Amino acid sequence: MAATLPLPRVLAYGLLGMPLAFAALPLYVHVPGFYAFATGMDLALLGGILLATRLLDALVDPWLGWLADRVPRRSMLVLALLPFAAGFFALLNPPETQVAVWLAGSLALTYLGFSAASVAYQAWGADVGGDSRGRTRLTAAREGFGLLGVVLAAALPGWLAASPVQGTAALAWVLPPLLAIAALAALACVGAGPGRVAPALAPMTSLRRVLADPGFRRLLLVFVANGLAAALPATLFLFFVADVLRAPAASGALLALYFVAGAASLPFWVALAARRGRVVAWLLAIGLATLAFAGAGLLGPGDVLPFAAICLLSGLALGADLALPAAIAADLGERQGQAGACFGVWNFAAKLNLALAAGLSLPLLGWLGYVPGGDRGLPALIFAYALLPLAGKALAAFLLWRWRHFLEVR
Repeated sequence: MAATLPLPRVLAYGLLGMPLAFAALPLYVHVPGFYAFATGMDLALLGGILLATRLLDALVDPWLGWLADRVPRRSMLVLALLPFAAGFFALLNPPETQVAVWLAGSLALTYLGFSAASVAYQAWGADVGGDSRGRTRLTAAREGFGLLGVVLAAALPGWLAASPVQGTAALAWVLPPLLAIAALAALACVGAGPGRVAPALAPMTSLRRVLADPGFRRLLLVFVANGLAAALPATLFLFFVADVLRAPAASGALLALYFVAGAASLPFWVALAARRGRVVAWLLAIGLATLAFAGAGLLGPGDVLPFAAICLLSGLALGADLALPAAIAADLGERQGQAGACFGVWNFAAKLNLALAAGLSLPLLGWLGYVPGGDRGLPALIFAYALLPLAGKALAAFLLWRWRHFLEVR
């Protein structure tokens, strides 16, 4: 049995999750609204750029996973942080002309660095964890600090500027120092792990080996169904709060409430997973999120408090969504001896969800007549934001229950 990881080492590893998640919130939540409201970009063009860059980003992930199994994880992580920080700064400082080209280029650079850093970081944790319990603790620490980073990214725009657009742009100046401090702490305090060497397989052979594991394939399908149900509200959140609730100034506080609830719930889900199993705990969390979100479609102008209750309850379920499936994936990756390749495929699935959510929903809403900042097309926005995700949650719960005996790795 592997020795228990010291708490300072667990926390030092998890700290790097804060700046990565700090950047992820603007990347996947703020950018659609930021470019729509700040530059007036057409929704169809915006959705097309987001779809193309996110699909490109997703397709690169399996190759980055293959690479992470063949180079030192920490070296890959350090090299990836440079384009990540530069691209993020450019993304939130668009010029007055050629905005579409700037958006596509800065997104591509940011995604490349972010993806390479994330895959190396996750695979590093799988190495260092040692066993299922250790990997669950490291995953929970990573996601816990990640939630703190998300809360910071949600709250700072309102503190840094009176306008949500200006506040979002100010985040570009916060990420670089935060990233430098967290990276130095993690690299100084967390070792390199046992240094497993993956078999000398070609990239496509490695990918086929990952997908040949029936447990991983089933986990991936549950993750995709559940992830798409989360990606739609994440993409449309700012539009829903601004145009359905008529409370754009409340968006930062509502996001913060959601992610604070997720961070607070993490110890509960980890403890429940230790007693009842990760699959059972994850299933209960999906049920809680479904029940909490069921009334979102009934809300209208001024219903900020009922929506805050929905954010609180669905946020409590978020902790399980973040920590438990990734911990199961880490176990499966270590069982195969190629954790990097597994997390490359895992991140591909997560980003495919986000790409489809933005690339399909935004052009569809534009086609149905929705215009940001107005009254047209609001029923379509409500349907896409509040009702479609319930179908994804129901499918994820069904598959997770059906395959529960295959997914609990001992």
